[in-house]
Amino acid sequence: MGSGTAMWFLNRGLSRGDMSVVVPVSAVTGVALSVLCGVLVLGDRPGAVAWLGIAVTVPALWFVAGGRSGAGKGTADGLIASLGIAVQYLALGQAGAGSGLWPVAAGRVAAVLVLLPDAARHARRLKLPPVRCAQAVLIGAGAALGLVLYLLAAQRQLLAVAVVLASLYPALPVVLGLALLRERISRRQVVGLLGAGIATVLLTLG
Repeated sequence: MGSGTAMWFLNRGLSRGDMSVVVPVSAVTGVALSVLCGVLVLGDRPGAVAWLGIAVTVPALWFVAGGRSGAGKGTADGLIASLGIAVQYLALGQAGAGSGLWPVAAGRVAAVLVLLPDAARHARRLKLPPVRCAQAVLIGAGAALGLVLYLLAAQRQLLAVAVVLASLYPALPVVLGLALLRERISRRQVVGLLGAGIATVLLTLG
């Protein structure tokens, strides 16, 4: 349910053209909430190096995603999406090693059920050409693979560390855009990418 809620509000915010607000707000707040719950509720105790990596991650995510100061009309959508992201991360982090991949499968089914009523109201928009359908399937498979890898990571290390590492995903589209599409990035994004790299090393060592 957390995953479905996150996707609904994230996409609603993005459809309003506030990517520079929705993405950093949802990513940074989702990380903060997950780490706080892991430490305060689940008893995670990251080491000093890991804490430093977590501290570097928050501004790095904001810069990478092009976050800007000031509230935009997508801020509320980003905040609600971050709650869903935190619920998803925390819930998957509670799954035992013997559960296999069933937590991810159950989560995908629940997410579809959450999104189904709204999709039914816009059934006409679901008639997509074959190419778009194939792209949608590929995106869904990629998201499922990401959750599977996160589940495996959460079973092998502190939840707070696994969440932060998984939440560095905004850096990847920026790197791909730079390498494959020859896009130009701002100085702020360069700083964010460097911070993301440093954070990854610190979290791995910690």
